[in-house]
Amino acid sequence: MNFEYFIAQRLIKEKAFAKNISSPIVKIAIIAIALGIVMMLIAIATGVGLQRKIREKIALFNGHIEISNFDNNSSQVSIKPITTNQTFYPNFSEVPEVTHIQGIATKAGIVRTETDFEGVLVKGVGADYKWDVFETYLEQGRLPNYRGKINEEVIISSYLANRLGYKLGDKAVTYFLKNDKARTNLRSFVVVGIYNSGYEEFDKAFVIADIRHIQRLNKWEKDEVGAFEVFVTDFDEVNQTNAAVYKSIPSNLDSTSISQKYGNIFQWLDMFDFNIAGIIGIMILVAGINMITAILVLILERTQLIGMLKAMGSSNVSIRKIFMYNATYIILKGLMLGNFIGLTLIGIQYFFKIITLNPTDYYVKYAPVYITIQQIFALNIGTLLLCVLVLWIPSYVITKIAPIKAIKFQ
Repeated sequence: MNFEYFIAQRLIKEKAFAKNISSPIVKIAIIAIALGIVMMLIAIATGVGLQRKIREKIALFNGHIEISNFDNNSSQVSIKPITTNQTFYPNFSEVPEVTHIQGIATKAGIVRTETDFEGVLVKGVGADYKWDVFETYLEQGRLPNYRGKINEEVIISSYLANRLGYKLGDKAVTYFLKNDKARTNLRSFVVVGIYNSGYEEFDKAFVIADIRHIQRLNKWEKDEVGAFEVFVTDFDEVNQTNAAVYKSIPSNLDSTSISQKYGNIFQWLDMFDFNIAGIIGIMILVAGINMITAILVLILERTQLIGMLKAMGSSNVSIRKIFMYNATYIILKGLMLGNFIGLTLIGIQYFFKIITLNPTDYYVKYAPVYITIQQIFALNIGTLLLCVLVLWIPSYVITKIAPIKAIKFQ
């Protein structure tokens, strides 16, 4: 670094630049960067959070992939059984992306009280059922225990509990049609838990019970289930994993990912990626325009100084770098402020759930937020690099400033 360049840096930092660092144009540039980062952080956190929460709730009742009989049964009711004597059960070792597999069976029924009734879908699960996620949605009571002898313990949704007036310990009398559809079977279950997933479509229907009741009602063997639910490590690769699962199961079985089974919902969720990208693009564009304006004003305010530096022998590139360094300082200041505000707002929503949503439209009761360190880092680095690259263009004005005219200008 030459002597002139060093002197120029000191002049810019200690006098000229420091004198005007609080000027309105610089403040506006910092605020624009900060607001842009806040909007981008919130867009990513809410968009990704909503995607993850809805996917989690759908997987709660369906798994990530469902293995069922290869037939024309499009309903959720299990009709034809599948034996559990499969090479992929209970450990799906042929597809390493599979983390868990469980057998389930479903049967339609009617829960009846003295004054009311409600159609439900009783989902039978066994000792292999994955309860860890379900437990987070449990509002009252406990999870049933299906590891020992067959029992009458069930969990119902808060929707059904409020609709039919059930409380913990109450008996839920449920009627099932027999295969000849002329007579009914009756089962008296005991409510031991009440859940609320916030996904009204499922909460209205599902009652979780011991799978052995379904097996007895359908006259199945103990090693027969209605379907298998499969969980995978990475949901973003669920369709690829589903293809691998399909190749590993017998030809009489079919596999369907939940993104295929609920295509309309996942197409809607995919639109969030486009919306997030659009918001990020607009915010970076606005921040870039504000920074271009700021650096042009800084250059014009220091026209005489630029002329003096050129007369001292400084090159256009070195002078442009000085202004780029100071512009980068402004950007970094805006990024720091924006990250502080944005992450604070995200944290408040995460812990206190201030912003609520209509579950009928969004499948959740509040706006979920989720963001990773990698996303924050990538967003900040990307914004910084793009803004700096954009600023290199207006700094070209420096090369057009003639030393003689600049020194005379005051």
